[in-house]
Amino acid sequence: MFVEQSWILKRASLTPKRLALVNLETKEQWTYQQLTEEIAKWSHFFERQNLQAGSRVAVFAKNHIQLFAVLFACGLRGLIYVPLNWRMSTKELNDILIDATPSLLLYDEEMNCPLSFENMHSLRLVNEGAVLSIREVDLNDPWLMIYTGGTTGKAKGVVLSFNSVNWNAINTIISWGLSDNDCTLNYMPLFHTGGLNALCIPLLMAGGTVVIGDKFEAENALKAINQYKTTISLFVPTMYQAMIATDYFKNSSFPSVKVFLSGGAPCPYPIYDAFYKKGLFFKEGYGLTEAGPNNFYISPEAAYLKKGAVGKSMQFNEAKIINSIGESCAPNEVGELLVRGKHMFRFYWNNQQETEKIIHDGWLKTGDLALMDEDGDFYIVGRSKEMIISGGENVYPQEVEQCILRHQLVQEVAVIGVADEYWGEVVAAVIVCHGKQDTILEELKEICSKHLGRYKIPKKIMFIDELPKTSVGKIDKKALQIYAKAAK
Repeated sequence: MFVEQSWILKRASLTPKRLALVNLETKEQWTYQQLTEEIAKWSHFFERQNLQAGSRVAVFAKNHIQLFAVLFACGLRGLIYVPLNWRMSTKELNDILIDATPSLLLYDEEMNCPLSFENMHSLRLVNEGAVLSIREVDLNDPWLMIYTGGTTGKAKGVVLSFNSVNWNAINTIISWGLSDNDCTLNYMPLFHTGGLNALCIPLLMAGGTVVIGDKFEAENALKAINQYKTTISLFVPTMYQAMIATDYFKNSSFPSVKVFLSGGAPCPYPIYDAFYKKGLFFKEGYGLTEAGPNNFYISPEAAYLKKGAVGKSMQFNEAKIINSIGESCAPNEVGELLVRGKHMFRFYWNNQQETEKIIHDGWLKTGDLALMDEDGDFYIVGRSKEMIISGGENVYPQEVEQCILRHQLVQEVAVIGVADEYWGEVVAAVIVCHGKQDTILEELKEICSKHLGRYKIPKKIMFIDELPKTSVGKIDKKALQIYAKAAK
């Protein structure tokens, strides 16, 4: 019997001998048939645990292909899969356990799990094979619950239904043209929607191959791209910064790759240039845990001409930009980005108040600022909470950051607003350089004066050895605010 929650079993029946998953570190490889055998073991285990439909299964583990067997087994049994961000503090993790109230905690024996939980079991379980039993569900029922990073406050449990996950996958396959000939390399953490839903689940639905890496190292990642003949992969900008600096990147070609994707944060333009110089297609995407995370499509050819554009909304979702009074923005006018579609999350766990704040008339208020050009292509300008208001003028950090990155010695930069008695806020830039020269300050001021209005030019410039990052590789601007305040 086929029900929509069991599409992975249908996929395996269609292409049982095709390679589904590869574990980069251990070299384990599963065909689709082997994946279903692993799913059956976990399904049988959950059945023996007497877990009821809707029970939460928390997982504390680094990236490994075994996590997909657990994920799909949860779906077949009507359980809610809750991946834990193991980079969080013990207190943060315990707060999540209190909020999610899981019936079971699975942990990786190779990690030092700091949690104490009554019903804990190792992910290295050895189960005998079993006949799969499927507990039918409503497709609006929860399948995943992914906790946000908590950089803007307490972590919230984002509840994704079967429809949320499946429609994101269907939309991605159709809009991006994925097929069973595609292969991706994923280093994105599997406790994050980017790791699970950006390419891994869509490619498994399409019958492609997913190669899972754990500890990112730039040269090893590039070698794996060629070794496994990957066609499309997603990395965050900080990973790309490390990759383009390697000799392997400079001296190698990547003939199997159709396009490199960047997500998680705005991508510096020099990264685009490094790929274009090698004749490689490169483009940006946009998403969030609450929607997708895939929302837009742009052809590689268009991305080449429009750096920073994410394109148009995909086949089965919509996007719009509104101003402060809720009206649609004119072309090239900055406003808040809203998205709508079946790929949206259902609600925040135990948090109806925050759910009502973010969903309005069926649209999800992303909190991100965007503009749309005359061709209908969208550009992400930045987070509304990160917008700087200096002397009554709006300053978008991303614009200033891209300007500063024009200097050849600038490796990374983050622009933030710092409180000021006269201006309200002033623009401050925190910069990582390849090699700081005595003349760099004057050179940066000259570049900014040439390309930016006076009110956008940083009044404070600070140099730092390394920018703080969140668990998914984004620049942690909250930590930079603390740093800037202490550096006064």
